Amino acid sequence: MRAASVKDVADRAGVSVGTVSNVLNNPDRVATATRERVLAAISELGFVRNDAARQLRAGQSRTIGLVLLDAANPFYAALAAGAEDEAAKHNSTVLLASSQGDPRREERYVDLFEEQRVQGLLISPVGDPSARLGQLVSRGVPTVLVDRDAEAESYGSASVDDVHGGRLAVEHLVADGRRRIAFLASDPGLRQVADRFAGARQAAESAGAELEFVRTSGMTILGGRAAAADLLRRETAPDAIFCANDLLATGVLQALIMDGRYRVPGDVALVGYDDIEFASSAIVPLTTVRRPAEEMGRTAVRMLLGKVEVEHTVFKPELVVRASSRRTGDAAS
Repeated sequence: MRAASVKDVADRAGVSVGTVSNVLNNPDRVATATRERVLAAISELGFVRNDAARQLRAGQSRTIGLVLLDAANPFYAALAAGAEDEAAKHNSTVLLASSQGDPRREERYVDLFEEQRVQGLLISPVGDPSARLGQLVSRGVPTVLVDRDAEAESYGSASVDDVHGGRLAVEHLVADGRRRIAFLASDPGLRQVADRFAGARQAAESAGAELEFVRTSGMTILGGRAAAADLLRRETAPDAIFCANDLLATGVLQALIMDGRYRVPGDVALVGYDDIEFASSAIVPLTTVRRPAEEMGRTAVRMLLGKVEVEHTVFKPELVVRASSRRTGDAAS
């Protein structure tokens, strides 16, 4: 069964197509009785306007495309919520896509959003986005990177100083006497991961501590659990684990508790990254590096809608110390 059209509504209401258009777009121009008759026909036929087509005809869109690295991660969900909230204030909507860390999937979404003539694009890219995003900007599509800094002159960015964040985490661990630190992440080539590890390495080298990059199967709870299980099978386990996000840290905590030989934080201190909602409510509340996810999303939308030529906002992360790294706050293993 085909969808009802504007002509179907006009025929049912006994008016012209132009009158139906006025009811939809300029209702004050239509007499009350006629307007009510058209609205009744719309209801009876279940008519839904094709707003995308209308916007294309008008040459204007009120839709913002948002491509995230991983929409399943609560950090990115919070970022998207902030973007949606800010967009709604400006009568715009956000269409969300998740690349899942796959550059080809990311490219398909960028192409799709360009085909849809979006108002602008927000993107947390997998790799180097400069060539493709430069094309978008040259074609009049405002673009802002989220959770990634940009040095390009053609598009803006809203990011976090992840080098500083990594340094904060390891400085905290070495100040507590930790000397064998494992850094867990899935992809050392991902910019956010590389920056966090760089900051962690700076702090470890300054303190004379060991720091090892341990690659995980994914940036997930299961990835953290599997990597921690491997670490605990070693003859000498690390005395601290710094995870590139809170999902990994949650998996590590589960592995430590299931193993039963190590107290957290007495034997192994644990630090995550992001401060997602349930970090504070874990069985051993997680020490983590907080990033302002919602504010990052709101800021990126404001940049986009302001259509600034260049603006780069870098947020400072904050260390949030909880029981998983406090020796005086040892929790049950």
